[in-house]
Amino acid sequence: MNSLKYLLLLLMIPFLGFSQTKDPRYQPKPYVELKHPEWSKNATIYEVNIRQYTKEGTFKAFEKHLPRLKKMGVDILWLMPIHPIGEEHRKGKLGSYYSVKDFKGVNPDFGTLKDFKTLVDKIHSMGMYVIIDWVGNHSAWDNPLTKEHPDWYTKSREGNFQPTPWYDWDDVIDFDYNNPDFREYMTGALKYWVKEANIDGYRCDVAGFIPVDFWDNAREEMDAIKPVFMLAEWESRDLYKKSFDATYSWSLWDKLKLATTGGKGAEALYEYMAHDVGSFPLDSYRMLFTDNHDKNSWEGNQFSNFGKGLETAMVLCGTANGMPLVYSGQEAGLDRSLEFFEKDEIVWKNHKFYGIYQKLFDLKHKNQALWNGKSGGEMIRVTNNQMSDVLSIYREKNNDAVLSIYNFSDKSLPTNVDTKYYYGQYRELFTGKIFNINSEKTTINLKPWEYLVLVKN
Repeated sequence: MNSLKYLLLLLMIPFLGFSQTKDPRYQPKPYVELKHPEWSKNATIYEVNIRQYTKEGTFKAFEKHLPRLKKMGVDILWLMPIHPIGEEHRKGKLGSYYSVKDFKGVNPDFGTLKDFKTLVDKIHSMGMYVIIDWVGNHSAWDNPLTKEHPDWYTKSREGNFQPTPWYDWDDVIDFDYNNPDFREYMTGALKYWVKEANIDGYRCDVAGFIPVDFWDNAREEMDAIKPVFMLAEWESRDLYKKSFDATYSWSLWDKLKLATTGGKGAEALYEYMAHDVGSFPLDSYRMLFTDNHDKNSWEGNQFSNFGKGLETAMVLCGTANGMPLVYSGQEAGLDRSLEFFEKDEIVWKNHKFYGIYQKLFDLKHKNQALWNGKSGGEMIRVTNNQMSDVLSIYREKNNDAVLSIYNFSDKSLPTNVDTKYYYGQYRELFTGKIFNINSEKTTINLKPWEYLVLVKN
């Protein structure tokens, strides 16, 4: 090659898409540095309200539900706080689970430490995993730490214990994470349950109120014992780097409510989808839900929040990017808000929602397009002629593909979906109907609130 041709080739390299720089400052780096437990890559999650789950409200009584939950396709059982509840400034007769009197103790209403260990062992024997709720931001007023280490708490201007500033959490008082000794204690308490009871991780209450560097170190120390799964009750990407596998997707819940009972249709969801694809790290897990204990107790139930669009919202949460959550009783058609500070037993009955979740979770386990984080397929926007009402998404990974279509309206809509890149034969998940997509536009007549999950054969 003569020198003129060589020079021309060098000049063309930027236009050919070849990188010229090897400077490490300009190389893309993955944001998520932690390693997710291998078993979490296609996992589902279920929140367990032990108090309300059975008449007895105990670990032992809950055990009889494990086969049913396993059959539904649940992988991770998240138990709401299992610790003794404070009595001073208690709300209601039984108090809030989130007013913790002893971080290394077990609520006697639920059973003993031995009972809890037996439950964990049974969960593991069935191929499922267990995480427990951790309330690291505050404690009960009568937690012994208030007398043993009063300097571990923040104080009011008068020098008194105080609830978390700006909140009405009058039954709890605020910790001070500027104290290194307190950090060491709390890290040790987190490690205690991993060692003592062999739990698989934590759901961490108001995780964003606790410094990220605390979580980073605590995760490292727990992972040294066994790989743990960490879920943050927060929605922020800084927690993904070294601390948490998953965070809440509060914003999707808000958008789904707007899209359904809010009357805004599919248009309400596009901003969320854009942010999920464009601003969250590739290997971040987002927990998706139509209900949880906070929403259920304080903001209505699944039916009142989503109305006729509830199933549509449920199915989207099972197919969009993220880890789907089911709250206690949802699969039985829970249609009321459970009392939070009193006994309020769930009424168990057969309901169609169980079968919907079962099909969704089975598909998630088998179809890599729906796996979590970088193990799954990116959500690709599929355009149609009813964009204000109809949401259509394509996800693909390692030859697995799912095209899902949702009518977020009370109208019957003949919808032309742009399918020029998605040729093939698909089977609808819930009906088994075959769709042969072989043209640039595919017309689908959608009934009000109808959803289709088309799985590529």
